[in-house]
Amino acid sequence: MQQSNAFAVLSRRAIHVAALVFLALLAACQTAGRPGDGAGASRAGVSYLADIRSQNGLPTMSPDATLERAALRQAGYMAQSGRMAHDTGWRKDFATRMAQGGVAAPAAENLAHGRMELDRVFQMWMNSQGHRRNMLDERFTRFGLAYVKESPDSDRRYWALVLGK
Repeated sequence: MQQSNAFAVLSRRAIHVAALVFLALLAACQTAGRPGDGAGASRAGVSYLADIRSQNGLPTMSPDATLERAALRQAGYMAQSGRMAHDTGWRKDFATRMAQGGVAAPAAENLAHGRMELDRVFQMWMNSQGHRRNMLDERFTRFGLAYVKESPDSDRRYWALVLGK
């Protein structure tokens, strides 16, 4: 009987420790996917996109809260997973993510990762044929821009720009 009680106490402790570990991991996952200081980056991106589009004879784009939330979610996912990708790895490709986030088609997404500020991100996107095409697409009139740091103390960021009509 004494051995059975000792086993029960150890089992309860193991369950308690496992529960604490699970909660700690859950909290870490939620923290990694949080907006951080990249929320509101759309305001800073207005002038970059305005310059890019006006130099190409196109009207400016307006920042959009729905598109920024979509960008922020993807930047957060990438920071959490440590990979730059248009899908989430949970069977959520770009089209599915946009539909679930209330973003109407057509839409496009530019991604970036690294130690770079806005000027470098937009320069890189303009030097890439596909990214450039997205930013110069006449159908798009709105955008959302966000980033999430790779980790709280890192200067590496996961960037996402979502463009829509």
